[in-house]
Amino acid sequence: MSGQQLTREIGKSGVSASAVGLGTWAIGGWMWGGTDEAESIAAIQASLDAGVTLIDTAPAYGLGRSEEIVGRALTGRRDKAVIATKCGLVWHTQKGRHFFEQDGKPVHRYLGRDAILHEVEESLRRLGTDYIDLYITHWQDPTTPIEETMRALEDLRISGKIRAIGASNVSPDDLNAYIAAGGLDAIQERFSMIDREIEAELLPLTEANSIATLSYSSLALGLLSGTIGPDRVFSGDDQRKGNPRFSVGNRQKATALADAIQPIAEKHGASIAQIVIAWTLAQPGVTFALCGARNPAQALDNARAGTIRLDAVDLAAIDTAIAAKLTDMDR
Repeated sequence: MSGQQLTREIGKSGVSASAVGLGTWAIGGWMWGGTDEAESIAAIQASLDAGVTLIDTAPAYGLGRSEEIVGRALTGRRDKAVIATKCGLVWHTQKGRHFFEQDGKPVHRYLGRDAILHEVEESLRRLGTDYIDLYITHWQDPTTPIEETMRALEDLRISGKIRAIGASNVSPDDLNAYIAAGGLDAIQERFSMIDREIEAELLPLTEANSIATLSYSSLALGLLSGTIGPDRVFSGDDQRKGNPRFSVGNRQKATALADAIQPIAEKHGASIAQIVIAWTLAQPGVTFALCGARNPAQALDNARAGTIRLDAVDLAAIDTAIAAKLTDMDR
């Protein structure tokens, strides 16, 4: 059954957004073989036209490139979008803990108050807006107490520069510390048919505390999209090149899954990717599913997933297919 675009609340913040969100890591180009700005802008605008309001980005996606493209795409349409962006991966300071190099610049994990206040202004400038709907700590910083981080974020919320507070890539201990410090509205974590670790500890905590969960890599970097066969070749700096997750064996298993759920896709007049996204949104505790798109066709395909309502029979059949086809995958 299909319906209107599904929308949900971001925790207790009073902010609501489409359950399907557009993830813009690939739009930043880094680790995805570059980017086409015009196509990226068209993808963002196509998402909005299809009722997708949640647009997720981050400074680290191309050292500001993704945020800049999102900002250009939303010119004159800011009121149609719910922008989620992040803080905590910094290259303007050497504080915190070194994480990786990007374009010859060392990027550190740092969530001190000074960095957060600096980063929010940079993100607002790149996005061309005066407020951010959901501001998320991107990766956790073991050198800064969570209480300090939360005080800075709460001050930004009080000032009106952000509307909701989130944290990403957290451990259960991190999440408990955020809950104790107060005010957390969302977490953003990797979750898919083959990445279900958060079901054990994180999702029970979020459900008990009315915290929304945004899943990223909902299609497992495209592996579950039904479009990446065993013969696909990855080139350039595409992170999937040489990644064990994309072994020929794994792609064969993903293809077998697609074949198994094809009858459900046909029942709904949907693509395999749409069924995978709709399944993700039907999982207990998962509030939003972030899905990447680099052109309008991909954006529209993802958007339609938010109109699909899987019934109990569909979900049981999909779970049976997952158990049968996705066991013992290379990691």
